Amino acid sequence: MKNLGRRTLLRGGAASALALLFSGQLDIAGARAAGLNFGPLKPFEFEALVDRARDMSTRPYQPPYQPMPEVVSRIDYEVHGKIRFDTAKALFGEGPAAFPVTFFHLGNFFPKAVKMHAVERGWSREILYSPDYFDMPEDSIARQLPSDSGFAGFKLHESRKRSDWKTQDWIAFLGASYFRAIGELNQYGLSARGLAVDVAAPQPEEFPDFTEFYIESAENAEDPVIISAMLDGPSVVGAYRFSLHRTEAVVMEVEQHIFLRKDIYRLGIAPIVSMFWYAEYNRRFREDWRPEIHDSDGLAIWTGGGERLWRPLNNPDRVITSSFLDENPRGFGLLQRDRNFEHYLDGVHYDKRPTLWCEPLSPWGEGAVQLVEIPTNDEIHDNIGAFWVPKAPAVAGNAYSFNYRLFWVDQEPYPAENVAVNTATRIGRGGQPGRARPEGVTKFMLEFAGEALDAIGPDDEPEAVISTSRGEISYVFNEPVPDTKRRWRIQFDLAAEGAEPVEMRVYLRLGDRPLTETWLYQFQPEFPA
Repeated sequence: MKNLGRRTLLRGGAASALALLFSGQLDIAGARAAGLNFGPLKPFEFEALVDRARDMSTRPYQPPYQPMPEVVSRIDYEVHGKIRFDTAKALFGEGPAAFPVTFFHLGNFFPKAVKMHAVERGWSREILYSPDYFDMPEDSIARQLPSDSGFAGFKLHESRKRSDWKTQDWIAFLGASYFRAIGELNQYGLSARGLAVDVAAPQPEEFPDFTEFYIESAENAEDPVIISAMLDGPSVVGAYRFSLHRTEAVVMEVEQHIFLRKDIYRLGIAPIVSMFWYAEYNRRFREDWRPEIHDSDGLAIWTGGGERLWRPLNNPDRVITSSFLDENPRGFGLLQRDRNFEHYLDGVHYDKRPTLWCEPLSPWGEGAVQLVEIPTNDEIHDNIGAFWVPKAPAVAGNAYSFNYRLFWVDQEPYPAENVAVNTATRIGRGGQPGRARPEGVTKFMLEFAGEALDAIGPDDEPEAVISTSRGEISYVFNEPVPDTKRRWRIQFDLAAEGAEPVEMRVYLRLGDRPLTETWLYQFQPEFPA
């Protein structure tokens, strides 16, 4: 039998698809949506997108189209909020695919046009922008934009079988390479990005953009939605394939191929972005009336060696980057562990913000999970970033492929089975009640909870293992939390002079067996209260 090459197969597939098209059996599903305009039919395959990204990386960067910047810059948060896509014109809104798609208008914070395509059976058609797709006030400045302005992003709505699909979406791609999804508690919160380039680096951060999307919606709600995307920026080009699953939560597999145009100081893979203003352990006097405000309260890491790490987040007085060296990590994520509404008392449901966990699906080699914490004085700023940084320098001409799975869930998808987890970090004045409090001494009270604590018998004496980068530890003891089950706490005082941060590491063990995950913290002794 004669071997058939890739091009021969493509030509054969094209002929078959065209035959189906002219017989009326092949129709890009989006073309059935009322009122949408489409470009010509073109073949599409993800491998070709990867090839194009590789080729583009050898040529100079060309910025995306930005129509009338003087007008788009005036479409601020308030103006943009009054511009809504007409769900009667939703892509796949009339079927046959399960999840309708609507689009975002350009605005001040996302001024670059992004090309959108509907895909079916290896063929695509571009969805052409029209202002008629949007409901907006008659005097909206957005009406001054040209007819070829383009879209800023898109979102997937719930299944058409649900009565609320027109008002409820479950994932959105909007701005640079940002995207976010709701978790098991049906609430948006933190975001992910396609790539992080030079976050907290000596040079300004670069924000590459998703410039093209190819949307192939699922026939049934149980099937994945396939999104392919082109990423482009001054230093990097990439091709991405997202397989999106709408279960009780949102789970997505990501296939990523990136090609460097230029050297990159800090290349962040699978970046997660969140907000942390304050929590119970670092709230300043009269900061705000609410007890806590954060989308995430800690970074969790499951190392390649199997150790479980937990790092409570900080809102520092300067930009801080922390590196956790590892090889082939099993996973990491920014978690919202505290689900008690009384700890927030807020109508925007911080208690329901999703946890985002990243699971590598292939060996990632040597590198580090890096955590970047940026000062903020309000809840409107994303000031927390976590991502994987390969050990080898990221130099022009390098190519990378990463596969990973993202879980937008209530708690981490692979909970620790053999160790208890940290459930509270509390910080106060050192010393003992009823005695003069020593200057420059800080007390730490850590609580852990979990079945692993059942191993502690009535005659056992578990040990608190504490290490610090500097300073002196005193007044150490551990005990069960009174009137509770499976909860234990560790208490100690730290005396550390000067303003340099203190890196801390604590866990509880019984003999040679760790009973808890490892609590990590970066304490700033002279951070103003």
